[in-house]
Amino acid sequence: MKKLSKLAALCAGLLLTACSTGTHGLYQWGSYEDQVYAMYNTAAKTSPQEQLATLEADGEKARAANRTLPPGYYAHLGYLYFETGNPERAVASFQNEKTLFPESRSYMDRLIARFKK
Repeated sequence: MKKLSKLAALCAGLLLTACSTGTHGLYQWGSYEDQVYAMYNTAAKTSPQEQLATLEADGEKARAANRTLPPGYYAHLGYLYFETGNPERAVASFQNEKTLFPESRSYMDRLIARFKK
């Protein structure tokens, strides 16, 4: 009986320890999903300048914490740069997306070609 209670206590301790490790996940999402939602939802519409400021702040926080930004972050940032009249930074963001997420290469290449015209 004593062995069983020790085993139960050990299992409970391991379970609690596993729950408190604070794993972060693969990406630092910040408010990226909220910003994309706000762009397409007319009731929650925010200006491209506001979205850009928020996403840039999220990017700084992620870099400071040495975390990886999610797929689509730089593409969305590039679109916002284009919307605010900065096509050079838009292309640089698309290049960044393409470099970090090679599966986006063909789409980013098409966007870059379109924005360079």
